[in-house]
Amino acid sequence: MPYVNIKITREGGPEGNGPTPAQKAELIKGVTDLLVQVLNKKPDSTMVVIDEVALEDWGIGGLPVPEFRARKAARQT
Repeated sequence: MPYVNIKITREGGPEGNGPTPAQKAELIKGVTDLLVQVLNKKPDSTMVVIDEVALEDWGIGGLPVPEFRARKAARQT
């Protein structure tokens, strides 16, 4: 039984609150379809879980994401 855990930041979507239910459904279907195609797994035994993480709880390169992005943008100007 495949178990796939997708972690995404809670941003974008309606009012900056994260992906819409339709977008989540598309992710779940897409991942399930990929496992069927590549690994010949059965859709009814494939579990997909989406965890939304608050943007300030996610870090890259030792920095919270907002600070990482701000520094990166500053370097590009």
